[in-house]
Amino acid sequence: MGSQKPAPQKPMHGVAVDQGSGLGAAIAEARGTDAHEADLFEFKKAVVECLSPEASVLLVDAHYGRELLPHYDPACEKLLAYEADVYRIATSERITVLPDNLSVADYAGLGVRRLKFFLYYAPRGPAETNQKKHALVRDIGRQCADHGIEFLFEPIVYDEEVADSASLAFARIKPELVREATAAFADPDFHVDVLKVEIPVNLAFVEGFGTGAFDRGWALDRFRDAAAAAGHIPLVYLSAGVSFDWFEQSLKLAREAGVSAAGFMCGRAIWSDAVTEFGQGGHARLTEWLIGEGRQRLQRLKAAL
Repeated sequence: MGSQKPAPQKPMHGVAVDQGSGLGAAIAEARGTDAHEADLFEFKKAVVECLSPEASVLLVDAHYGRELLPHYDPACEKLLAYEADVYRIATSERITVLPDNLSVADYAGLGVRRLKFFLYYAPRGPAETNQKKHALVRDIGRQCADHGIEFLFEPIVYDEEVADSASLAFARIKPELVREATAAFADPDFHVDVLKVEIPVNLAFVEGFGTGAFDRGWALDRFRDAAAAAGHIPLVYLSAGVSFDWFEQSLKLAREAGVSAAGFMCGRAIWSDAVTEFGQGGHARLTEWLIGEGRQRLQRLKAAL
């Protein structure tokens, strides 16, 4: 019989700095001739130290997690990703590679009671592929249940027929893909405690923000439909690499739609500009930016939702 899991925090004001090779490459480019092997870890440590005092939860990656955990503010909940690298995918089926330095059984001993797992998911993709993905998520969920670890699952949707996720064609189907993925993993068989989901609409095509291909009422309805698919499972929205302003506006739209979201998990939308600051002014400039603009952005997101 498993240990009792922690109750999900409401609201969850989360910062994510679990990016791996992609972030490392961006930092190396920004630092230029000053680039150093330890830059990626130092950047992540600065985010943890500067933003955990203002966040209710902060997500780090499996590779650097053990080294980063001691740098959290005591009041901030620790969330550890269960992936080798969010950009490292096993095959063309886009199945996430699990870490070789971490098991679900390790979490409690590290003082971590929450696990995040990320997976690309095509609701309308081949049944055989989706069965493999379902089995993987189900297995992680059962292990979390056995060890008393809260399971935060993040499905990122795609469609094999519409490859360009920034296109109008994908924007037309994305709300339904998000709804279908949310409904699929809300099944109790997966033991998911919190669903970390994408904003279902692309503001680039919504009236008042972008081209106006979709009106505001349509967008609000899509928020409601996608969120309703979660049933009783709490939802937190992820920023998925959009700009800070658009993520803030997306959270406001969710609130306007009446969605009762448990919170947000935001990565690049909060700290991506800090990469440039790190490149131009080193560690001192990085921490100054995070404590100033970084914390201010986090406060604005709290107010938005």
